[in-house]
Amino acid sequence: MLAIITSWVKRHPIWSGIIVLVLLFMLYRVLRPAPHEYEYLSETVTRGEVLRKVSASGKVRALNTIKVGTEVSGQVTKVYVDFNSVVKAGQVLAEIDPTRVNARVQQSEAQVALARANLQQTVANMARARSELEIQERDFARQKALADRGFVSKAGLDIAQSKLNSARNAVQVAQAQTQSGNAQIRQGTAELSSAQLDLNRTVIVAPASGVIINKLVEPGTTVAASFQTPNLFEIAADTTKMQVEASVDEADIGQVKEGQNVRFTVDSYPQDVFIAKVRQVRQAPVETQNVVSYLVIIDVDNLDGKLLPGMTANVEIITGAKLNALRVPTNALRFRPRIEDRIEEEADKQPADPEKKRPGETVYLASTDAYRPTKKRVQTGLQGDDFTEVTSGIKVGDKVLVRTKSLKPRAPTDDSADEDDDSAS
Repeated sequence: MLAIITSWVKRHPIWSGIIVLVLLFMLYRVLRPAPHEYEYLSETVTRGEVLRKVSASGKVRALNTIKVGTEVSGQVTKVYVDFNSVVKAGQVLAEIDPTRVNARVQQSEAQVALARANLQQTVANMARARSELEIQERDFARQKALADRGFVSKAGLDIAQSKLNSARNAVQVAQAQTQSGNAQIRQGTAELSSAQLDLNRTVIVAPASGVIINKLVEPGTTVAASFQTPNLFEIAADTTKMQVEASVDEADIGQVKEGQNVRFTVDSYPQDVFIAKVRQVRQAPVETQNVVSYLVIIDVDNLDGKLLPGMTANVEIITGAKLNALRVPTNALRFRPRIEDRIEEEADKQPADPEKKRPGETVYLASTDAYRPTKKRVQTGLQGDDFTEVTSGIKVGDKVLVRTKSLKPRAPTDDSADEDDDSAS
């Protein structure tokens, strides 16, 4: 049989070569490995900054906001400022119609003048009563001396005694009237002072220097201060220093301390990162729909004036930081290759291996075979959202696997298909 085949091959060399090529091609098609439909993506181990952050949102507020009100009711006749007006302490902001208060002042002045006139009359009566008392005292002394010698009867002495007592009572009455007159003057003076104070309050002045951030009245507005003080203006006392009131979830508030550094952005300037510091962690809980949070007060400089009261701040509170640390992407610690691609080293199967006893994390390093990553156990330090510090187990330049990418062609209409598979198991 072999001789026949050999003879045929010699007679037909071309056909023999074609048959051999076909057989080799079929063998290659059978034995070649199937192409993978995915690949592993890796990132390089580097040195750099590792940050642990607490994210929150808050509002930008003026450091000191003063509400300017009025204690006088009436109609606002003049308003001298507008929104964003820069004012100085003592500057006139508005005026309220003083007609009614002026009438009170004049009435109080008249009452004080009347009380003083009454007091003068009472003082005159007091002087007359004292003079009469002195006359009656002398007359009584004479009558008593005569009565002792028998020249005046007992009845005459009693009449002199009665006149003396009446004079004394008149002096006491005059003294009481004088005290009442003095009290009426003090009362009238107090009412006059109150009326004059209300007259001064019809002119609304700025209690401190700053910027008008809210104006609640216009000329012609009637304000009533009967039960509570109505607010007319709001002044941001110093807009070069602002504060952010951030709401931090109860799960994260334990990491926040006074003095920690803060970074935040606002929607108006998404490319600008503002640097601030935690000034206060308020212990009063705020409960909204069964979610408990705590208010954190953050101080920030606003020398360029970009921050305005009421802006929404996207806050990151730095609760931990390491500089020039050996680091890997945090998701590399969670990533696991597909089961068929994992090579369990012989050492991993030995329970007595000290490597198994040490606590730590597991990462997978890229190897010469793209689908045979190397399992590596590492010791970690500070863990952040983006990077985690590694203290031992790997070195700078190593490639750690971070996710799986699908190589399947995606249908043009399949908008929901995922290109990456980050959770291979």
